[in-house]
Amino acid sequence: MVTKTTRRLLTLTTSFVLTYLLFPYLYYCGDYIRQTNPFSGQRSIEQSFTPTDSELACLRGHHVLPINDLNNDNGHPAHSSTSTFTSEPIPNIVHFIYGLSNPHSDHSAGHFDFLAYLAVRAALVSLQPTVVNLHYAYLSSPPSPDADADPLSNPWIRRLAQRWPKKFKLVHHPPPPETGEESRGNKKSETQYAHMSDTLRLQILLEEGGVYLDIDVFAFRSFSPLLSRPAADSRDTILGYEGGNRWGLCNAVIAARPNATFVRRWLETYEDVDLEKEAWNYRSVLLPKKLAERKEEGNRGQDVCALPPDAFFWPTWTWRHVEWMHTLLRTKEEKEYWEAQITRNGGGLFENQLAYHAWGQMAWDRHLKWLTPDVIRKEDTRFNLLVRRFLEDDL
Repeated sequence: MVTKTTRRLLTLTTSFVLTYLLFPYLYYCGDYIRQTNPFSGQRSIEQSFTPTDSELACLRGHHVLPINDLNNDNGHPAHSSTSTFTSEPIPNIVHFIYGLSNPHSDHSAGHFDFLAYLAVRAALVSLQPTVVNLHYAYLSSPPSPDADADPLSNPWIRRLAQRWPKKFKLVHHPPPPETGEESRGNKKSETQYAHMSDTLRLQILLEEGGVYLDIDVFAFRSFSPLLSRPAADSRDTILGYEGGNRWGLCNAVIAARPNATFVRRWLETYEDVDLEKEAWNYRSVLLPKKLAERKEEGNRGQDVCALPPDAFFWPTWTWRHVEWMHTLLRTKEEKEYWEAQITRNGGGLFENQLAYHAWGQMAWDRHLKWLTPDVIRKEDTRFNLLVRRFLEDDL
């Protein structure tokens, strides 16, 4: 005879098993509703846009004169809205940052994997840089508590080092010292590590200049017009708008000369503030736009060259855009259309696209973590078509 206690145990066990099995689907549905409901704000991010003359001039290596300079002495428009200046080019040095948090103790930190390898290889192939610097604190595989563990134990790091010995460099950074909270067992949050990466990239660019790329950014064609572009009025930093509404300038891709005035101003904003109390993207996306627009003494708003949203950050991170990038193309004609677009645009889906930020934070669980060389070769999605050419035959 089944007792009341047994029935309760069976009910609890069944509920636990069902919750465990259904949780991924429930989470997916909840995330879908959260991101696509009319109040999420994602529609404004997805809105269509037209690149401005100023954005296109920056993209193509020209300089648009400040509006007051576009008129002649009689107050009529000058004959040309562009002007050529000579200046030192931005160094063709690429910087990535990875492994500031140790996956040995922080299991959410992730590992330098196949997709990270492919992003670095895309930069090596497309940008033809003088060097690619991978800045890191922990890279060993398997993860080790020792910050000095050999990074070449990671097979993907070893492959890069062997195949690009003159162009791929590892730059080790000591792990950040523990705070009093951490010594009592309280770990740094993901937000804290993100801000550490934010400041480190600015410090590196301030000292060395070059191009910084997030590890989920895939470069498709040369940045030469950006790096060698004539610059006046100290336009020494290049950023791309995020969102069709241009709500911010994103720090996932930054190009800058050494000692760039904008990079210095940006870095100074991280001093003496409680970053935990801010929106996670305030200083990485929203504030750069405010800084670029701010008129200060000695700054005519000419230290930033802003690119259109489709240069780096289109499609965006919204649910619908991420799905659009990773949904299987249904017909042969659709595949051939996008292959032709990629060929016509020199590697990108769109005419102005130099690179694509794959939005790892939003797309990882749903799509990116499932990608392998075989999946990229065999499954025709827009993303796979974009990165397929960076696969090597022996992968």
